[in-house]
Amino acid sequence: MNSFLKTLIFLILIAAAALCVKGQGYYRPEEDPAAAEPGEEEIDIGRARIGIGRVRYGGGGDWYGDPSSIPNLLKEFSKRTGIRTAKNETVVSLLDQDIFSYPFLYITGHGNIGLQEEELANLRRHLLGGGFLYADDNYGMDESFRSMVSSLFPERDLVAVALDHDIYNCFYHLEGVPKIHEHGGKPPEGLGVFNGDRLMIFYTYESDIGDGLEDADVHGDPPGKREAAVRMAVNILYYALTY
Repeated sequence: MNSFLKTLIFLILIAAAALCVKGQGYYRPEEDPAAAEPGEEEIDIGRARIGIGRVRYGGGGDWYGDPSSIPNLLKEFSKRTGIRTAKNETVVSLLDQDIFSYPFLYITGHGNIGLQEEELANLRRHLLGGGFLYADDNYGMDESFRSMVSSLFPERDLVAVALDHDIYNCFYHLEGVPKIHEHGGKPPEGLGVFNGDRLMIFYTYESDIGDGLEDADVHGDPPGKREAAVRMAVNILYYALTY
């Protein structure tokens, strides 16, 4: 991550510090800090907003799955943390240098993920440089995603992320990845790839967080499931921006 982007994120988090208490996870839905204009005594960070880059990939998989999930996450993240966000995701190609402007990348789908050598090289450079990739299995991409990770980091393993890791405790205190949809009936898992102590890829498997983030009428998930998905996703984005 370049120095300008790091400074920008730092200023955003300072501005948000007065609006939330890290780790408590309490907020009042009627108050939307993102809607407030900065006052004379507040830090003015201009129009800067946190964005999410959705990865468009080849290979036949539906990279565009769960279309309402990321806009809903951005809205909830802003509401709960006080950190300004974009209203919508940005679709990015791993062949484009614009990916380095997005410290948080998101990838999902039901099918095959096919990346070219240049795409793998750009993604590897981005992640080792401070970027973060969140992958959510929408049920069906597991085999190709694991193969992608092996090609991306042959020298590193995709491992279980311990329940005491900060990604489960940085904003909300969670007991692990929630089970949103049954799919294969297996327990949900949170897996990751580390660079030293820093988690740079987080993968939710047998959970389907994206479905839980979608508009309520899409899958008919009960409020408790939807809230569990939001809390997990908020933690993931918060971790990526602050650790």
